[in-house]
Amino acid sequence: MNAYLIAILLILIIRYLLDLVSDWLNVRHVSTEVPAEFKGSYDAEKYRKSQNYLRENTGFGIFVDTIQTVITIAFVLFGGFNVVDRISISLGGGTIITGLIFAGILILASKILSLPFSIYSTFVIEEKYGFNKTTPKTYLLDIIKSLLLTALIGGVVFAAVLWFFEKTGDLAWIYCWVVITLFQIFFMFIAPLVIMPIFNKFVPLEGGELRTAIENYAKAQNFKMKGIFKMDGSKRSSKSNAFFTGFGRSRRIVLFDTLIERHTVNELVSILAHEMGHYKKKHIIKAIVRSIIVMGLALFLLSLFIENERLFAAFKMEHLSIYASLFFFGFLYTPIAMLIGTGENIISRKNEYEADAFAVKTYGDADAMINGLKKLSVDNLSNLTPHPLKVFLDYSHPPVLERIKAIRRLSAEK
Repeated sequence: MNAYLIAILLILIIRYLLDLVSDWLNVRHVSTEVPAEFKGSYDAEKYRKSQNYLRENTGFGIFVDTIQTVITIAFVLFGGFNVVDRISISLGGGTIITGLIFAGILILASKILSLPFSIYSTFVIEEKYGFNKTTPKTYLLDIIKSLLLTALIGGVVFAAVLWFFEKTGDLAWIYCWVVITLFQIFFMFIAPLVIMPIFNKFVPLEGGELRTAIENYAKAQNFKMKGIFKMDGSKRSSKSNAFFTGFGRSRRIVLFDTLIERHTVNELVSILAHEMGHYKKKHIIKAIVRSIIVMGLALFLLSLFIENERLFAAFKMEHLSIYASLFFFGFLYTPIAMLIGTGENIISRKNEYEADAFAVKTYGDADAMINGLKKLSVDNLSNLTPHPLKVFLDYSHPPVLERIKAIRRLSAEK
């Protein structure tokens, strides 16, 4: 039996089982009583609602993952990629055009496969727990916009990668690395100005106590920004958030309208101080550098598997091609991606503690920070007691109870 096929099947099955075990442990680890820290914030009924939300989402996620994993394995074993390749060759007119058709068919098929699950998640589960605010029209427009952006932006990048690997030989991965890196940096600057407004409305935060407090804090920290904006997050969900986006002149603070409605001025400034801490501690720049290095590693490894005959035989392919190599390599790269993702989560959780500490030290209101975290957790029905394995594998933020403990320790030391 083909060694690549065995490896790919093992990767798919082990990844599935690992997620299954971590999800199962996570659900079983739920505390039946409201943690002492949250008594007064969570009443018993709403806490049970948060547990039910976790169980239902987890169960549905396992169901979806099971179906998608089975379909993927069947698609590999029965030569589905070769069928798509035949269609692409019959419609194409050269390596790049054929490759774009091949990628387009697979991406569209994946979108169609996931669509019923996405609809159920949005209009049944999220609706049931009071989160969904998305109308069918907005949902449909989001899909169309996403597909068009994927075709435009993803198509350009994919075509460039194919061209370099076809024309520049052994150094192709280096050329691709440089071009993709420049492309990523370019989009970091234009995304807040061009891409994000396609999906949401951003309006300058009106003058008043909140805007003045944010501007005063930013000035005290010598933090230059383009502006403070309110985003219509309530257009899709009642969940709330805040974030910084962009670099240089495009750097801006964004607050969900739902966040503004539910938090005091001090809580909001504390939350933004945390986000500002990521910039001040250079977490963003470091993450970008790491992602560039990882991209270089991935492209180098990809170059070793371009048009590998045994790899193509594992997928029952009749023709070798650069474009199919990119997809097949993705299967082999999965374990590496999982390890890198786990490592990134470890770093991210450490960064979150540092950003919390920055907010408490510079704004000086630990209670506001804690209350803000509590409200976010309650409003979003967050799991307060996740299992350590789930946290280790998937959490980019520490559990909220651990963050609050760290803030209280820091406050006590002052």
